Amino acid sequence: MIRRLDKQDHEACFRLIQGEAAENLFIIGDIEAYGYEQEFQQVWGEFNDQNELMAVLLKYRENYIPYAKTEEFDAQGFARIIEADDQFSFLSGLERCTAKIEPYLKNKLKRKRKFYYAKCTELKVNLDDVDVSEVRLAVPDDAKRLVDLLQAIPEFADSIISDKNKREALESGVARTFYIEREGRFVSTASTTAENSLSAMVVGVATHPDYKRKGMASACMVALCEELLGEGKELCLFYDNPDAGTIYKKLGFQDIGFWIMNIYHH
Repeated sequence: MIRRLDKQDHEACFRLIQGEAAENLFIIGDIEAYGYEQEFQQVWGEFNDQNELMAVLLKYRENYIPYAKTEEFDAQGFARIIEADDQFSFLSGLERCTAKIEPYLKNKLKRKRKFYYAKCTELKVNLDDVDVSEVRLAVPDDAKRLVDLLQAIPEFADSIISDKNKREALESGVARTFYIEREGRFVSTASTTAENSLSAMVVGVATHPDYKRKGMASACMVALCEELLGEGKELCLFYDNPDAGTIYKKLGFQDIGFWIMNIYHH
């Protein structure tokens, strides 16, 4: 049986999703921020015959994210809910969940993006081998120098990032940035985003081209991971190709499958 969830279901919902806190980064963050009864956000749950919650489907604006602990859940039932929403444009989530729903969606697929998804619950590096003495935690006033660094790096040239957005993220507490500075400018950095009480996503790991191959990004990552893991948070990240994953795996990240972002025609 599938039904809408409300705040009375919160305990059962979190019991289901917190077992995979990194995998459920967005669902946890959205529920903590907006709850169950907003116009733009709703949550459904599938219950078994013993009235235990088995799977959830979160709608945030035009995006739907499903999650089930096991391979078996009512994918067709979730698809019916999604299709009844004329705002629906995106289906995203762990491939093991989205793949079950996709065949039941009649909307035409416009574009599919697939990312490697990895998580870290403990650092695998020997902290004595990594010099983090130069790594600092950014404050909101550092926003401009952070944006200047990212805009100097080819991989980030296309990203829409502004001083204002970066400052707001640092002020709000949903993001943290660690950096190394040389000669008055930021030369290496690693950030979190979408932080919630149980998990956070690592983004924006970058080093200025003039300072590459000095272990700076690794130092920023170690400082970041140490702080957040110390708070009991699981860390996760997306990466595009297996080569990009090697630095993360040395630190203790492990692949947990693929994250899918499907864009559909209305």
